[in-house]
Amino acid sequence: MADLADLRRHGIRAGALFLLLGAAGCSGLTPKAVGSLVYTTPDDKVVQIDSPSVDGCHHLPPTGAKTVTNNTLNDVILHTGPGCKNLEGTESYYLATNTSNPGMPDAEPWMSFTVVGGNA
Repeated sequence: MADLADLRRHGIRAGALFLLLGAAGCSGLTPKAVGSLVYTTPDDKVVQIDSPSVDGCHHLPPTGAKTVTNNTLNDVILHTGPGCKNLEGTESYYLATNTSNPGMPDAEPWMSFTVVGGNA
């Protein structure tokens, strides 16, 4: 019986070690904004970005986006310039989760965005 108890104890230790290694391996993954961000370009092309990273600046196409719908679990900030900056005389737009920015006819297109809670 002592052999069976030793095997069980070693099995429990090995299982715990694999769980710890698995958790440590996952901790290096880039956090994502779960869900999708959908935007429409000035030429009416609809594009969906699934689970964007919460870190860094995300560039939109060179023509930008005229409307944006945020279906992620994170809020995002839209910018009128590349590199998550704004063009002179314009302001960024805070787009909460599960909301849309319908855009304005004469407004500058959105050129980039950051995810709130990430590192820009």
